[in-house]
Amino acid sequence: MAQALSPDATPYYVPHSSRWPFLGSITLFVTMLGFASWLNEVSWGHPMFLIGVALTLGVLFAWFRDVIRESIAGHYNRQVDVSFRMGMVWFIFSEVMFFAAFFGALFYTRQLTLPWLAGEGDGAATHALLWEGFSGGWPNNGPAAVGGNFHTIPAWGLPLLNTLILLTSGSTVTAAHHALKGGHRKSLLVWLGATVLLGALFLYFQATEYAEAYKELNLTLGSGIYGSTFFMLTGFHGLHVTLGTIMLAIIWLRCAKGHFDRDNHFAFEAVAWYWHFVDVVWLALFLFVYVL
Repeated sequence: MAQALSPDATPYYVPHSSRWPFLGSITLFVTMLGFASWLNEVSWGHPMFLIGVALTLGVLFAWFRDVIRESIAGHYNRQVDVSFRMGMVWFIFSEVMFFAAFFGALFYTRQLTLPWLAGEGDGAATHALLWEGFSGGWPNNGPAAVGGNFHTIPAWGLPLLNTLILLTSGSTVTAAHHALKGGHRKSLLVWLGATVLLGALFLYFQATEYAEAYKELNLTLGSGIYGSTFFMLTGFHGLHVTLGTIMLAIIWLRCAKGHFDRDNHFAFEAVAWYWHFVDVVWLALFLFVYVL
């Protein structure tokens, strides 16, 4: 059963010294070192990346297990609840800035770099000295035709289907939240389970899209600036959907075990916030990457 938050508990709960932040920083370093090496075609990059991911998941599992146990034991009061909410708000803000950097790179390339290289505006000298004869336009894999010719993915196929799937999942997680606040456990599990399935379906279709891009369209991460921005934006978003789906599945298990009640369920709310953020990012991505 969920433990009621104690508004009169005076001490702010501070857990005993934890090894998880230290271990997490190490596993994340291994993961990113492996990923960067993999992108640069270093032989040990791919296995190091997979090892780093596995270790990071293990640390997160153990860390969140401890937090869940502390919550069930009733250690958290209202002040701790406020801290959790502030932490989640700042975390989502950092994620907004993360995607803003990639969208910024996309806009800078499309609106400034390619026109300059094509000789527009202040780029006339650059055009004459470096890439005479190059004409801009989007999509483009650069003046040197990096990666060869490729075709783009039509917006009104799988991307549109995935948009509808994510929008629907936003509605189902909201319905699950209302069911939780209303004390309707069966409806809660049904709607939340539907959200998990929709997240998994989105990932399946994105994997199908990637396979088609590589095999049929010659659109790869190495297809110049278009391929780089396309896969960095859609790939990192897919990673966030993966994490969100895993978190939703864990929350479903916690709901099935009765960890939450209608008043105390911030863990559910935090994951719902994150999922709605993922939805909003996809809408911007669908518009600026696939449609325009």
